[in-house]
Amino acid sequence: MILKVHRSNFYIGGFTDDPSILELAELAHSHGLPLIEDIGSGALMNTDELAPIDHEPKPQDSLKNGVDLVCFSGDKLLGGPQSGIIAGKAALIEGIKKEPFFRAVRCDKLILTVLQECIDTYLDTKSSNTTSKVPALDFIGKDISSLQQRAEAIIERIPSDIRDQFTVSETTARTGGGTMPKSEIPSLAISIAPKHVSVNQLAYRFRTGSPAVVGTVVDNTLHLDLRTVFQHQDHALGDAIMQALAN
Repeated sequence: MILKVHRSNFYIGGFTDDPSILELAELAHSHGLPLIEDIGSGALMNTDELAPIDHEPKPQDSLKNGVDLVCFSGDKLLGGPQSGIIAGKAALIEGIKKEPFFRAVRCDKLILTVLQECIDTYLDTKSSNTTSKVPALDFIGKDISSLQQRAEAIIERIPSDIRDQFTVSETTARTGGGTMPKSEIPSLAISIAPKHVSVNQLAYRFRTGSPAVVGTVVDNTLHLDLRTVFQHQDHALGDAIMQALAN
């Protein structure tokens, strides 16, 4: 077989070049070989339409361009449970399922159930043409203006006598999770420059509070990036901020 592995968690710069999938498919099939592509992250939607980031290959595009089997993650960008998915030609899939080793690595019922729920969410999003309900994609796709409004609303709840410790700062978010190593997503954070406690002590209070909040310390300021905070958690985040600064 011919195997192509996508560089989903690293990149190579400089004078490099890759054969296209169409070229590899022609080469493989002209010699009677199957073409297998491992695309890694499992993006089912156009990532470059969600945010100003690179386009990540999709399994449906691989199959359309002549790949016989495509492998990708059920977690990462797809947003489901940690698992691996193989899709492609029925005859090759049947051969894999008959392989004795398949029994050792197949998903259990719990993983399959959660994976089904994840795929159903994609189908609901596609049919309703609304914002994705898949958390990973929802986080990536949030626009700056909505984050700005949420940050200002949270700060507005802070008592006026300590509000001068807060600003809204531009930050850069990354997908993480072994996907798109070059992606940089413009984001916003509530930044806190504490006056009566060290920034490291403040970060500790946030981490050990209820709910626990994890921020990033930069230049003696604690940044709470809102891109990975659900909107329905904004009120709880405001309470956590006031609790951390109470003493």
